[in-house]
Amino acid sequence: MDSTQLYASSSKSSLKKRKSPDGAGPNISTKKRRKSDSTDDTDCEFHVASASLILSIPPTFAANPRIGAEEMLDSMVMRYIPAFQGVVLAHSNLKFQDQNAIIKMDCPFLVCSVSFDATVWSPRVGMKLVGKVNLCSPDHISLLVHRTFNVSIPRHHIPADEWDFEYGPAENDPEYGQGAQENNDEMVADNMTKKQNNDGGGKWVRRITGHRIGNKDGFLEFTVVGLTVANEMLSLLGSIQPDPFSPEHTIRPQSKKEIHSEVEEDVVEEKSELDDGIDDDSDEDTFTMLGKQADQAALREAKRKAKEDQEKPEKKKKRKDGESEMEFKKSKKHKKR
Repeated sequence: MDSTQLYASSSKSSLKKRKSPDGAGPNISTKKRRKSDSTDDTDCEFHVASASLILSIPPTFAANPRIGAEEMLDSMVMRYIPAFQGVVLAHSNLKFQDQNAIIKMDCPFLVCSVSFDATVWSPRVGMKLVGKVNLCSPDHISLLVHRTFNVSIPRHHIPADEWDFEYGPAENDPEYGQGAQENNDEMVADNMTKKQNNDGGGKWVRRITGHRIGNKDGFLEFTVVGLTVANEMLSLLGSIQPDPFSPEHTIRPQSKKEIHSEVEEDVVEEKSELDDGIDDDSDEDTFTMLGKQADQAALREAKRKAKEDQEKPEKKKKRKDGESEMEFKKSKKHKKR
């Protein structure tokens, strides 16, 4: 087993390395650093964590392993790291815990232990954060926190007795659509302001005053009620209800019976609408009437053929019975003679 000298500071860190129990690879050992004794880390979405881990630096950085270690730590930036329970925003104070790096067997990688400080964005359920409204729809409100992280506030987390959704103008509306804005600079300017205010597809307004949600600046305070991690990206689920954790604001999954009953109700409604449409249509086209009559005639013909197919086996059976009786009578007369 060979070793190589590292071109880095050899100051020891008070943090201990923590290895995985199965020996498959090392875990990140973290420790939060408080900015002051009076500040509680649970109330702050940002914190600095001191961490240590073991890196395998590629041989291309053998002349300067520090650069290789920094590049490997850069790969963690803006990713959700479970060991930190948050998104790593930056790292600093990189230190090698040993003066020597290990080269195992024929593997040319430099195995070394490093310690560093990571700035982490780590929101918690129950925190109150502020985000800017990015999109409004009848189903949810989309926000951006710190212009980077996505937040979704679903409809059941918006007070129904306080907020109403107002739909924006349709694209094919002759008064507000694209055709009316081709040669009108003022309406183009209004359209740009609507896009900046996120009012193009509609907006949530207060029922009493009519003011849009987020006011003029578009910032809205919400309570974090859930965290979602997908592809190492963190997104939040928010609520603006006064009691966001009440069971009334949770969606209860529907049973199979309820789903089937709803489907049957929809089918009945569609049939009734079709029947009403047929009855109310007095100006029906002649070709449509002929088509319906042809369909009815085809249906009657199909029923007649099906009935004949059912009667054929019975007729064949009767014929066979009659033939067997005739043969029996002939054989009886022959015996008498």
